[in-house]
Amino acid sequence: MTDRPLTLMAVHAHPDDEATGTGGVLARYAAEGIRTVLVTCTDGGCGDGPGGVKPGGPGHDPAAVALMRRQELEASCEVLKVSDLEMLDYADSGMMGWPSNDAPGSFWQTPVEEGAARLAELIRHYRPDVVVTYDENGFYGHPDHIQAHRITMAAVEMTALTPKVYWTTMPRSMMQRFGETMRELHEDMPEPDPAEAAAMAEIGLPDEEITTWVDTTAFSGQKFDALAAHASQGENIFFLKMGKERFGELMGMETFVRVKDATGATVPENDLFAGLR
Repeated sequence: MTDRPLTLMAVHAHPDDEATGTGGVLARYAAEGIRTVLVTCTDGGCGDGPGGVKPGGPGHDPAAVALMRRQELEASCEVLKVSDLEMLDYADSGMMGWPSNDAPGSFWQTPVEEGAARLAELIRHYRPDVVVTYDENGFYGHPDHIQAHRITMAAVEMTALTPKVYWTTMPRSMMQRFGETMRELHEDMPEPDPAEAAAMAEIGLPDEEITTWVDTTAFSGQKFDALAAHASQGENIFFLKMGKERFGELMGMETFVRVKDATGATVPENDLFAGLR
């Protein structure tokens, strides 16, 4: 046995991603005395600017947006009681197909080996027992999410360590409830076109393919407040439109697929640290 604390490392693409997909587990495990490390890969400079100014629009200043979003990220981490925040500070690549995808220095243009080497150093330093990131498609196809997945999987391979590795996901049943809730909140919401509806139907996984269901209901208030800390992006964070009570009802369970494991813990499991304590 060792005196080193159990450690969770979450690798995310942008400021605010930490709250959306893993705010519950970050808060829950921090409350249980586990060290929580957040690695944010980009500066978030392709987010909305003050007053809702969109990327590429008049007056949008990526450097100013990045500074503002760093401050929001630090506030979110305080809410979630994150032990350690590490920022790789690559330039935000924007959504798939944006010109910013091709900008020199963007995360999407960074060689995987380079990003992975930097992350591997952090893995060696913190020695996480559990590493969480996105799946191969970045959950919904965002280039920076895909790149975060790539560097994380490569970084783990570069080290001699054997953490449990998880990919964030969402059960299709929950995706359906989200759709119903959004239609309730926005009665005038148009029906998506068939192609868009088909793409949405492919997001997440069938419930039976999810290996890990972590109940974070008791921490849904913290998760909501962490999302709210990213006030500059509020227009894009539709979860906040639910209100805290409804948010807690829908967001109380965080789900994952376990892709690397040396513990032999049986699945389905209800704890990322199953087999480690």
